[in-house]
This record gives sequence, structure tokens and C-alpha cells, in this order.
Amino acid sequence: MSKIKVGIIGGAGYTAGELIRILMYHPQAELTFIQSSSNAGNPIYEVHRDLVGDTELVFVAKPDFSLCDVIFLCMGHGKSKEFVTANDIPSTVKIIDLSHDYRLKTEGNDFVYGLPELNRETIRQSAHIANPGCFATGIQLTVLPLAAAGLLTDELHVHAITGSTGAGQAPSSTSHFSWRNSNVSVYKAFQHQHLGEITQSVKQLQPGYDKAINFIPVRGNHTRGIFASTYTEFAGTIEEAIKLYEDYYAGHPFVFVTNENPDVKQVVNTNKAILHLEKHGSKLMILSVTDNLLKGASGQAVQNMNLQFGLDEKTGLNLKPVSF
Repeated sequence: MSKIKVGIIGGAGYTAGELIRILMYHPQAELTFIQSSSNAGNPIYEVHRDLVGDTELVFVAKPDFSLCDVIFLCMGHGKSKEFVTANDIPSTVKIIDLSHDYRLKTEGNDFVYGLPELNRETIRQSAHIANPGCFATGIQLTVLPLAAAGLLTDELHVHAITGSTGAGQAPSSTSHFSWRNSNVSVYKAFQHQHLGEITQSVKQLQPGYDKAINFIPVRGNHTRGIFASTYTEFAGTIEEAIKLYEDYYAGHPFVFVTNENPDVKQVVNTNKAILHLEKHGSKLMILSVTDNLLKGASGQAVQNMNLQFGLDEKTGLNLKPVSF
């Protein structure tokens, strides 16, 4: 087949940078333009400095939709919806949005929620994909098998820590080195924006679930990676729980259930999610490690593109972890 022609809107941030790195070496994709209003005319490598020697592409001011089969929207929350409304995007051009704008189902929203472990077959048939949030991805993977089996009977308790890149490229008081280094803090406890999509997915699989999802997000002092722990009541044995999870994820190539307690370095720079289960009394604990910029953003976006265009979903995503 001919290569998929790809355009990126909002090309200066972390998620766009990861997309460029993946797509430059994707065997079935060709980057046709990378748009950035603030960097138009400048070489890509001047912003994404690790790409020096890899590409001579320059940022463009305006997109040319005739040059692409799919566009990735890598703008801030609220900006994607503005862009889609303001531009006459041909119906032949597929859209993958990495913002929060289309994740929650509302009237008139035809974007499919792009978590392949939940909606793989629907994604294959969809032109518009809402890529999940980074926390939401790691947390949902800890509970989807329980919800699919109708086994969520009590509240969910979630504690998750993320690296500084989860806050985006624009510097802030809680992301610059002198504050973040050797420091840990809680933010948006019980009210993080990803709770909406997590709840939506759980209810998709187990419609009657009406218990609280208690989520404590934590800023970590590392650069990238999410470590999430979820626990809830579970009447079965640990062996039954492990089998449930292994069976659910058996056909999903990026999710692995391990007997070893995982760490973030096992997944950084990959599209993997590694899960570990333990039973403590009546409670089942599920640990999850993911890379917030890859499985939590750009890697998953490429996985969704692969599904949209009928490719093996692992195409271009056989990446080595930065384990030391």
C-alpha cells in the first residue's frame, strides 16, 4: 500500500515531538507537514533539538489538507475544538485529537474514544479519534477486566504519580527544575479532569457501576512515566484475578501482566503497559506502569492510526525502553 500521508497541527510541544520521532521511522507513514504558528519557517530541529541530523523539515504556518490522509491535533485543551470548527477539513482526512476536547461523549460528538484495549474494533471503522489522557490510560488498564466481567462491587481507590512532562512543555511554577527536583506533591485530588473519561469507560463495560472512583494524582520528581496503583474489593483468589487479566489482554499486544513488581524504567520510551496484581485480604491491588508521552499520548495515537488504516497496530512502535 502507499504510505499514509500525515500532518501535525501544533508541532512544538512534547506530544508532537514524540509523534515526529515515531512517524519519521514508521515504515508506512510519511510526514507531509508540521504546523506551528509561533515557529513557522523554522527548522523542526531548532525546537526538537534531538532531531538534529534526522530531518530538514521546517514548520509551516498553515496546514494544507490536500497533502494528508490524517492529521494529529497536538494543541492545548480547548484549542482542538476551535481548530476543527474554524477549518474546512475534508471528510477524507482522518483526525486524531490528543487533547481533552472530544473524549467525553456529548450530542454531536462523533469522535470515538481511542483506547484500543476498550474500543479496538470501533476505532478500526472510525474517522475521528479522541486519544485518551495519560493518567486515564494507565488507570483504566488496571480496571477494564474487572468491569468487563461485572466484578466491580465497591469503590475504586487510585494513587498515581506522573513525571514533569505530563504538565506540557510550557514552563510553570510546578514544572521547573528547582521546584520539581527532590520534591513530591499532590494536585487536583478527587477532581482530576481524567476522572470523567475513566468513569465513562468503566460504565461502558459495567453500566450499573455507581461507586466512587477516588483518585489522588501526584507530581513526581522524574521527567516521564506514570506509576499507578488501584485497589478495590475482590471476592476471588489472586489466581482467578491473574487469569481474568491475562485472558482480557491476551489479544492486546502492548499490555503485559507480570508476576514481578514493575518499575517505570521498564516502559519509558515505549508504548507498553505493564500490570502487576496482588491480593491483600479482601482487596485486589493492581499496579500499572506506562510512559505518559507514549502509551499515554503519542504512541497510543500512532497505535490508533495503525488501526484506522488497517495496519498491524504495532507498526512503527517496536521501541526500546530506556531502562538504565
